[in-house]
Amino acid sequence: MITITALWLPILLSAVLVFIISSIIHTILPFHKKDYEKLPHEADIMKDLEKYQLQPGDYFLPKPDSSAEMKSEEYKAKMDKGPVAFMTVYPNGQFNMGSSLIQWFIYCIIISVFAAYVASRALGPEAYYLDVFRFVGAVSFMGYSAAIAQNSIWSKRKWSTSIRFIIDGFIYALFTAGTFGWLWPN
Repeated sequence: MITITALWLPILLSAVLVFIISSIIHTILPFHKKDYEKLPHEADIMKDLEKYQLQPGDYFLPKPDSSAEMKSEEYKAKMDKGPVAFMTVYPNGQFNMGSSLIQWFIYCIIISVFAAYVASRALGPEAYYLDVFRFVGAVSFMGYSAAIAQNSIWSKRKWSTSIRFIIDGFIYALFTAGTFGWLWPN
């Protein structure tokens, strides 16, 4: 059995590689340009929402106060009339990329730690590259991609957007698995 500490280099290096690759995918390649659409009459909608001073958070509208209200004819009419929306409100001001990038890098390390844990329990030293690749790839793919479909199932995100993020996760898993296979202790 291999200890997690013996896998510190592939954990860290795979997180760095995923961080770099994700930056390329999201800033240089046009792959995610159609993830979000611009609202028609954006300026008017922003002006209308401004007067409510919405606090940062996740919102659903129309939101019922109880399950009993969901069954009422009034609520059903609101849903039929629309609009029906899930909405995330950010704090006002410039988007803080630094904080998000730090969180993303920590997340990449966490995925690699879990992949290392599973592979280190399933495989011994001198395991074959493809065996390491298979275990680490499966676990890291689940970490990067498995829950993304829920956004399309429950929050009605476009399936095309979710599929693009799942493909990203597949790419991240390939690089994570390749790094572990290359640096597996023997």
